[in-house]
Amino acid sequence: MSEIYGVQHRRLQEKFDTNKLADRLNEITVLSEITEQHQAFIESRDMFFLTSIDHRGYPTCSYKGGKPGFLRIIDSKTLAFPSYDGNGMFLSMGNINSNDKIGMLLIDFETPHRVRIHGTASIDKMDPLMKEFKGSDLVVRITITEIFVNCPRYIHTYKRLKTSKYVPQSDFEKPLTPNWKRIDALQDALPERDSEVSAQGGIITVEEYGELLMKGKG
Repeated sequence: MSEIYGVQHRRLQEKFDTNKLADRLNEITVLSEITEQHQAFIESRDMFFLTSIDHRGYPTCSYKGGKPGFLRIIDSKTLAFPSYDGNGMFLSMGNINSNDKIGMLLIDFETPHRVRIHGTASIDKMDPLMKEFKGSDLVVRITITEIFVNCPRYIHTYKRLKTSKYVPQSDFEKPLTPNWKRIDALQDALPERDSEVSAQGGIITVEEYGELLMKGKG
């Protein structure tokens, strides 16, 4: 595991007299593999934030959601999660294909609690886990470099209400079509698998979608 602090961090630590504190936190919290301390928390997550780096050097931050357990522990050094149907931009997945360095932020907004992960990622459409992750287009595997608990002091407390209706449930249920795929300006650009989208509720304008979005019906 490489040194987590660089010159840019040390300068600020020196300015605010946190050198010793930073070193001690690195010593007691930053680990290179999953422990019992992390396991139950990781397996109970139904969402996390993923960061990846694009071809211009910009970080892309993406929300990933699913049923509890969709972020799976393979072994003490490896995690896996499904990439579900999205908006077709493939920003995170494309970034990973070019630069395998990623970051993950796992948060429990009710406790509150959070864990941060750094690692390297790989994608395989033929991954055997595809059969287990219903509705997935790809499977991402993460090799952990660093994992550590992070201070939850400024995490606001929120209560989870329900699972998104778009999360794949089983082989027997056709995934629901998001309303943005009904926008008229997108119809000639949709992939073939979405060619029947107009039959599911009808075509709508950008303005009508905006109204639905404000009601939480995106």
